[in-house]
Amino acid sequence: MASAASHVSFLPPVLTFCAAAVVAVPIFRLAGLSAVLGYLAAGVAIGPSGLALIEDPQTTATVAELGVVLLLFIVGLELKLAQLWDMRRDIFGLGLAQLGLSALALGGAAAVFGHTGTGSFVVGIALALSATAIALQMLEERHDLQAPYGHRAFAILLFQDISIVPL
Repeated sequence: MASAASHVSFLPPVLTFCAAAVVAVPIFRLAGLSAVLGYLAAGVAIGPSGLALIEDPQTTATVAELGVVLLLFIVGLELKLAQLWDMRRDIFGLGLAQLGLSALALGGAAAVFGHTGTGSFVVGIALALSATAIALQMLEERHDLQAPYGHRAFAILLFQDISIVPL
């Protein structure tokens, strides 16, 4: 088991990210803008192009991985098995259709611009995936998560998250 001292260097970057978000998000919300834009602005401000409070890309990647894990954990906590079963057609129908058609269109566009078959596939799949954290935050801010299209959007995002592992 790792000692407490080995995790000491992990704490300052996490606190820096949190402090930047605590400052930026309320400012953006007061201006009537999305919290997501506040998070992006905070990242630019503390990153290498801004104040350079966080310069190590490995530190950023590690904290980002933790954030993704926590996001998926929260999504998992909010899902009920019965709700997931009711959404199965939207998850595997709409989700597969969105990912497949978007990947084909974007991969086809990449092929037109001269990418190889493998390169076109990678570009198509990569650009067909959405950022679950951003999309869910925007749906929640607009109070649209309970609307029918909010349920469908959530199902598509869930399929994309599930498809990451085999991809």
